[in-house]
Amino acid sequence: MDRLSRRRAPFLSIAVVSFALVAGLATPGTLTTWAVPEGPKARTAPAEPEPVPAVGEYLAGRFAQHQDDWAAAARFMAGALARDPDDLNLLRRTFLLKLGEGHIDEAVPLAERLLPAHADAPIPVVLLIANDLVAGNLASGSHHLADLTNDGLSKYLKPMVAAWLRVAEGKPAEGLAELAPLEASPGLAVMHALHAAKISELAGDSDGAAHWYEIALNGGGNTLRVVRAVGGFYRRAGKIELARSLYQDFVEHNPDGVILDSALDALDTPPTPLAITAREGLAEALFDIASALHQEGSEEVSLVYGRIALYLSPTSPLPQLMIADIMSARGHHEAAIALYREVEADPVLAWTARLRNVDSLARLDRLDEAAADLEKMAAERPERADSLIRLGDLLRGAKRNQAAIDAYDRAIARLPKLDERYWPVLYGRAVVYNGAGNWPRAEADLAKAIEISPDQPILLNYLGYSWADQGNHLDKARQMIERAVELRPKDGYIIDSLGWVLFRMNDLAGAVGQLERAIELKPLDPTINDHLGDAYWAIGRHQEAFFQWRRALQYADEDDLKQAIEKKLEERGKLDRRAGMIPGVYD
Repeated sequence: MDRLSRRRAPFLSIAVVSFALVAGLATPGTLTTWAVPEGPKARTAPAEPEPVPAVGEYLAGRFAQHQDDWAAAARFMAGALARDPDDLNLLRRTFLLKLGEGHIDEAVPLAERLLPAHADAPIPVVLLIANDLVAGNLASGSHHLADLTNDGLSKYLKPMVAAWLRVAEGKPAEGLAELAPLEASPGLAVMHALHAAKISELAGDSDGAAHWYEIALNGGGNTLRVVRAVGGFYRRAGKIELARSLYQDFVEHNPDGVILDSALDALDTPPTPLAITAREGLAEALFDIASALHQEGSEEVSLVYGRIALYLSPTSPLPQLMIADIMSARGHHEAAIALYREVEADPVLAWTARLRNVDSLARLDRLDEAAADLEKMAAERPERADSLIRLGDLLRGAKRNQAAIDAYDRAIARLPKLDERYWPVLYGRAVVYNGAGNWPRAEADLAKAIEISPDQPILLNYLGYSWADQGNHLDKARQMIERAVELRPKDGYIIDSLGWVLFRMNDLAGAVGQLERAIELKPLDPTINDHLGDAYWAIGRHQEAFFQWRRALQYADEDDLKQAIEKKLEERGKLDRRAGMIPGVYD
């Protein structure tokens, strides 16, 4: 059943928290106005052709960047740039790589060198403004502000940057005016309201702050960022019960999310005035931009803006968490772990960071360390199931079946009710039971999961395919798989399941048609090739059957599948030879 688990059981885990404030801010295409070109860009043609300088280091840097090793890429590109300092392509690449790696002290002088040729490029301009703000050089910051255009991403960046520069100059009213264009921008009303509220509160305008906080709450009250901001304002304004109700409502609607105990406990202590500097305000603005870009899939650009945000506010947990997630997604788990541990200093986001940290540990093959951390978390919070669910997921991936079952059992025992949110837990335990050879328990978990979430294609496909593979409940299995195909019409694995249940029901023509569709979508999958070979053999297309089995054997990586295919090739090859086929043609 290892084959079934690998193909029919994608790894699932319950999401813990989403920290993005805005979606749909910008698509990746908005950044192509200053994209890094794919190869060396020719400068003014010299009188005589000259060789490409530092070509070895440049190519090594390009290769390292392609392998997502930005640290090595930055070193190689910097070496090439030192030998050819006038090459704008090398300058751009080195700048972005240094900034992406968080080497601000090296990125700033590169940004200064870029400006004469790329005065309208937003990333170096924003970095230089941030550097001016850190140095207290507001005049220089205002000067650089003029380099930001009013189109592309700068259309959204410029009002934010200008607003907090004016706050730094002690001109909050002008800051609000600079921010105003964002109010009418699609998708930015909440972002605008939050920053307008903070600027108003810093200026001592409590009524104006209340107005903007309410707009933010009404526009995005289900996000942690808004709840924390508005709850903090209620507390500072003496509206303790409003804050308490807001926090409790958030917890009720997000039982598996962040922990707001510290925010609730703080309600019983004397409030302090809003303490946010212009640097921190701009850092929050850049984080808002970066997180929205991250949600849109612009990972590299969100990383560089996140780095600038962290430069402005080095202990800000939200940029740290976002950058850690990006590092983890890129496979840079040591860097991710270091950042996750920084976030653990924040009482609200610490739990989230710890849960994500264990995933990075596990991917570094430090599974025992990850499991110990999760057990510790489970002991700290006996009312929560999420750490035990994550433990079950990790142990399932490591094929520690009995330990995974134990973790899932303990998690389910903590759940007040098995509702639709928790179908992945039952699914995960079913996969482990099946892998351990206990199909009746797996079947029961899958049936329960479908009962609470009836339109999950993963569940319908897994149970339907399992029944088809066993030759049981074929009519019901076909119905389930057909529904899964409706939900995911281009999923090669699910279409393969439909072909396989038709094969089991002796609808050979239908089986071949579906399996050929599946092979078009997943041409290298060994099981689909094996299934198509079986179907071809059954309808007498023996040469094509042998071709598919050979292809399946080529890509199979599991011993049981390899042995089954080799047995078919040997036995059916003999049958064909006895029937008069050319001896050895399939050997």
